[in-house]
Amino acid sequence: MRDSSLTGVMVVVGVLAAASAFGWWHRRRDGRLRAVGPPSGPAADPELPAALGIRPGVVTLVQFSSAFCAPCRAARRVLDAVRETLPGVHLVEVDVERHLDAVRELDVWRTPTVLVVDTAGRVVRRAAGVPDRQELIGVVTPLLTGADR
Repeated sequence: MRDSSLTGVMVVVGVLAAASAFGWWHRRRDGRLRAVGPPSGPAADPELPAALGIRPGVVTLVQFSSAFCAPCRAARRVLDAVRETLPGVHLVEVDVERHLDAVRELDVWRTPTVLVVDTAGRVVRRAAGVPDRQELIGVVTPLLTGADR
């Protein structure tokens, strides 16, 4: 009997340790801006950038969101703060339900997803979750000054 109760405790401890490790990993990754390897156009469809409101020659932050997404409101506040801090940044919010073709084309799996699009129309960074304001400013500033990432 003693062995079976010890086994149960070990299973519970193992599950708690695995859940804690996953939670830590997810929290560290959520909202981080990741480089998009080799910079690509917003999509294979040449009309998609204009349909989303991406203007050529302007650094654009594109947020994919949905009506019932609470983190989307927090991401919008962060993006608004970045736009107020850095003049010249254009902000576009895309409703995932209305633009399913863009969601598929740009491989958006969750909301909010934020794309940083440079002046050439290339997606250079992306974040799934609410991005950090300072990290976003650090990524966008060189794009505004014409410096490469």
